[in-house]
Amino acid sequence: MAEVATSATSEQLLVVVDPVARRSDGESVRIAKDVLGAGAGMKLCLPDGPEEFARALARRGSRRPVVVGDDRALIRAVALLHRHRELAGCALSVVPVGGAQSLARSLGVPAGTVAAARAVLDGVERRMDLMVDDSDGVVLGALRIPPLRPSPAGTGPEAAPDPDDLPGRPWLRTCQSLVRTLVPAGRPSRLAAAPEPGPSRLRVEVDGEMLVDLNQPVEAVSVSPTAAGIASVEVRPVSVGAEASPLLAEGRTVTVSGAHFRYRADTVVSGPVRTRTWVVREGAWGLTIPAGR
Repeated sequence: MAEVATSATSEQLLVVVDPVARRSDGESVRIAKDVLGAGAGMKLCLPDGPEEFARALARRGSRRPVVVGDDRALIRAVALLHRHRELAGCALSVVPVGGAQSLARSLGVPAGTVAAARAVLDGVERRMDLMVDDSDGVVLGALRIPPLRPSPAGTGPEAAPDPDDLPGRPWLRTCQSLVRTLVPAGRPSRLAAAPEPGPSRLRVEVDGEMLVDLNQPVEAVSVSPTAAGIASVEVRPVSVGAEASPLLAEGRTVTVSGAHFRYRADTVVSGPVRTRTWVVREGAWGLTIPAGR
């Protein structure tokens, strides 16, 4: 991947602190502000919600945006810049603060608030591939389509993660079980009508070539960008007796269709949808990371 040296200390920074980061780890936020402020000219923005977060990025002018927050804040920033078609001319930086940081780490951002802030000041810009879907959504890292799961009550177009996938949420499963016991016999409920977990029947096409069709149930589908604008696709068929070998392919365009399915893009679960197409855009966005990584 291409790396472009940046003279961060001569630039003006727009430091946008995600409100979740301020609530969850105010001390790390303070450290990040101190390190960044000591090394560069800085305008600090403390948005109270997503709308103010978006306005701050839109009004950054010539300042280089720095997001202080978790993986969701990073994804939100990339999605906003993509929506306004500003990714090509903008190098983004992030200081991970908050719960979910695995995506930022996988992209090369160092662990530790001080090290990440120093990388903002002294690092290099690395251009990275981006997967963009037909609804203008973005995927920075990995995409996964899990087996069918019960739909949480109140699910909309943007589904919440399944409770079983959320650490520290046993109380939610307990509440759902209690609701089931309180619904009178014979009265339909959304929870009772939800589909049971099980294999999915999906058609997966890579660059127009069929990888798996609806007649072959699958356990999971995973897609991730590799290099030079290419995505790696792995489909795991349902095993009957001996374990089935995964089906592998590479390409620039991946289309999945079939019965309503949900998918996890980075940390966000979306759906249900009947079809979705993702296209890999080579070097579509830039992230500042330490030199040599």
